[in-house]
Amino acid sequence: MSDAPRLLDARHDQAFPTLSPADVARIRRFGDPQTYQDGEVVVRAGESGHGLRLILSGEVIVDQVAHDGRRETIVVHQAGSFMGELAQLSGQPSLIEAHARGRVDAVVIPPERLRGLLIAEAEIGERIMRALILRRVALIESHAGGPILVGPADNGSVLRLADFLRRNGHPYQQLDPEADSCAATLVERFHVDPGQLPIVLCPGGQLLHDPSESELARCLGLVGTLDPERLYDVAIVGTGPAGLAAAVYGGSEGLSVLALDCRAFGGQAGASQRIENYLGFPTGITGMALMARAYNQARKFGVEMAIPDEVRRLEDARDGASGALVLHLANGEAVRARSVVVASGARYRRPAVANLDAFEASSVHYWASPLEGRLCAGQEVALVGGGNSAGQAVVYLASQVRKVWLLVRAARLDAGMSRYLVERIEGLPNVEVVTGAHLTRLEGTDGTLEAVSWRRQGADDETTRPVRHLFLFIGADPNTDWLAGSGVALDQHGFVDTGGEAADRPSDEGRGVGTPRAARRPLETSVPGVFAVGDVRTGSVKRVAAAVGDGARVVVALHAYLADTGVTAPPAASAGRE
Repeated sequence: MSDAPRLLDARHDQAFPTLSPADVARIRRFGDPQTYQDGEVVVRAGESGHGLRLILSGEVIVDQVAHDGRRETIVVHQAGSFMGELAQLSGQPSLIEAHARGRVDAVVIPPERLRGLLIAEAEIGERIMRALILRRVALIESHAGGPILVGPADNGSVLRLADFLRRNGHPYQQLDPEADSCAATLVERFHVDPGQLPIVLCPGGQLLHDPSESELARCLGLVGTLDPERLYDVAIVGTGPAGLAAAVYGGSEGLSVLALDCRAFGGQAGASQRIENYLGFPTGITGMALMARAYNQARKFGVEMAIPDEVRRLEDARDGASGALVLHLANGEAVRARSVVVASGARYRRPAVANLDAFEASSVHYWASPLEGRLCAGQEVALVGGGNSAGQAVVYLASQVRKVWLLVRAARLDAGMSRYLVERIEGLPNVEVVTGAHLTRLEGTDGTLEAVSWRRQGADDETTRPVRHLFLFIGADPNTDWLAGSGVALDQHGFVDTGGEAADRPSDEGRGVGTPRAARRPLETSVPGVFAVGDVRTGSVKRVAAAVGDGARVVVALHAYLADTGVTAPPAASAGRE
């Protein structure tokens, strides 16, 4: 693990704590005894369903297995230590392999009882949770334990799959056959034609040819088949700040929660390289770090995650055989729930410039992460946008590239950007701000951008620069197409009306299910039991804190709605076996 020692050496005692005999005694009741003989495999990479293993005696050696079969020891667990990382919270496939050295006595705590442990034994649970997170971070930093992605670094599908894995907090290794002999060896071993790249080698041994995000997620065990007979208290569509907040508060208060997203958790906030105006983080925090904490928190409270699973349609079948609200998914599955929270946010706007779609796979980006930073390091780039997200992206890119052209449609940069960002950008020597500007032309060959042109308002001449990477931060439109035909009322711009603003459905008249506008709960839509939070709703404040507030607030309304329908929430978590 080439990079991991830097983290693990600095925080070794937190990543691999040794529990006291008293702590061991307190948590043994959550698991079942298990004995392993010398040399026996304790965990195999790619196997699902494993929980936490508390070591009572003996030693367990944890290995990283490289693509060429070499093994490298990550850690040796001894009595009082525990084996596992974040995959153990939900029973996802193991990212590492482990075997016993000598006879090993252990306690196996399955995922559902592990979540109960984290809540019931808060002080011990805090230490365990911190260790699980640090171990996952170490795996990500060292590119260990995940799939191997083989293909040219600037290939559109390579970028798509790498970004999907990064946004979902999953380790992976990326190899370019043009620059890495190991990658060339893999291509030769599997008899892959260069035109078939990229390929993905999953930890379980499966080989995928240019898979979709859904195919890759299922190969890795990140998402499985949903139970069509299960009735959730609430299904949340979208896992940005608002959706994750609703998941955390709903799960912590005992509701059975399913959260779905078509791509990755975190939404647009998760793509931000630095958020500096979120309460409680005076030095700032990356959007990914903030959203990953929320995601893990929701998992801790037993929230079921289905990512990536795309919702195509909402059906109100409470008067039919289903007796529930039904979400129909792109893969043909259906989800039943007593209530639904619409947190689907917005989709990125695209400027009206010819040939944009020809470059979107490899050269046009809608966020600025370390992946994009490495891709355009030392180059000249252009960024279009004048809001805070654009400003944060500019500040980050300026630290990675030779020059940033910031194209702003407004006459002044501070027309739509916070003052602290304006001042920071004005102090960056390699950023040039062009106000009153709009894109006019994109030029390139074979899907690779080579030049970007723009014109300032009132000017006759175009400016053309040799730019290979274009970043677009020009706002977003509500992601509400999937609500067509559901009866959920939208405003003239496509945002969801809620509360007293939600118009009455024509279909409510005479059915007895419609709720008069004045009687609707906060954040409730025109369909009873369907709520909307975050950027997707009319009148929302486009800030992370406001979205989180929506997510917390909607859980109060959910409890009131479920109580009116005769549903009482169960206890938040089991205390484990006595």
